[in-house]
Amino acid sequence: MGSRFSAYWRLMRFDRPIGILLLLWPTWWALLLAGHGRPALRNIVVFTLGVIVMRAAGCVMNDIADRKFDPHVERTRSRPLASGELGVRQAGAAFVLLLALAFGLVLLTNALTIMLAFAGAALATSYPFFKRFTHLPQVMLGVAFGWGIPMVYAAETGGVPGAAWALFAINGIWVVIYDTLYAMVDREDDLAIGVRSSAILFGRFDLAVVGGLMILMLVALCVFGWRQCLTWPWFAGTAGAALLFAHQFWRVRHRDRSRCFRAFLDNNRVGLLICAGLMGHYLLNG
Repeated sequence: MGSRFSAYWRLMRFDRPIGILLLLWPTWWALLLAGHGRPALRNIVVFTLGVIVMRAAGCVMNDIADRKFDPHVERTRSRPLASGELGVRQAGAAFVLLLALAFGLVLLTNALTIMLAFAGAALATSYPFFKRFTHLPQVMLGVAFGWGIPMVYAAETGGVPGAAWALFAINGIWVVIYDTLYAMVDREDDLAIGVRSSAILFGRFDLAVVGGLMILMLVALCVFGWRQCLTWPWFAGTAGAALLFAHQFWRVRHRDRSRCFRAFLDNNRVGLLICAGLMGHYLLNG
């Protein structure tokens, strides 16, 4: 019983919460912005739990899609489906249950948010298959990981204004940054088994592209803050994110696998600093 519980726990990646955090930060950015610093408690609970559940569902579908590839990749060969601890039917049942839980949560919102949730479910289901035919599955991951942003605005305001889509685009850039760092860890294995990624597409220009995207995101954050009339804590948070990006770039300069992975993990602090900047703005400007 304990081993089966452990297998499901790892299948849903609850043993590796970094993915939850990277999804939560932009969701909380959107909650603060859409709610002008005072989002509805119900929406905080719904979207926080929704992130946890949908991230688990995405991980399950990813492992179903990759079950024939994962045994050949050093980092993934011990996953429950790859190792044979769980079967596809068991994983499929877990995925359906998680989607049902997520749908139950979104029913506590409004009609527009529910409509957007169907698109979100389609993205979570289809994303893992994009690496079969495109070298930019990271872009689709950015769409999937950011879909909570327009949903939050819909739940808080009843609409999806331009600011929501601007924040969605900024988060998409960020996802491509950190997921390319993540893909650099598996590049040799992915090349051997025929899986595509941005790290493979960018090749020897990977660092130049990642560095350029970091600069683009920082500029976009500054423009967004100016357009939204955010005050100095937002820009201080952005400056902190710039320092973290610089450190990540220095860390991965030799493309060492372990350093690329640590740089990926460090993006949790980027999300935290931006969120702290937003909280500081609303605390000072109540």
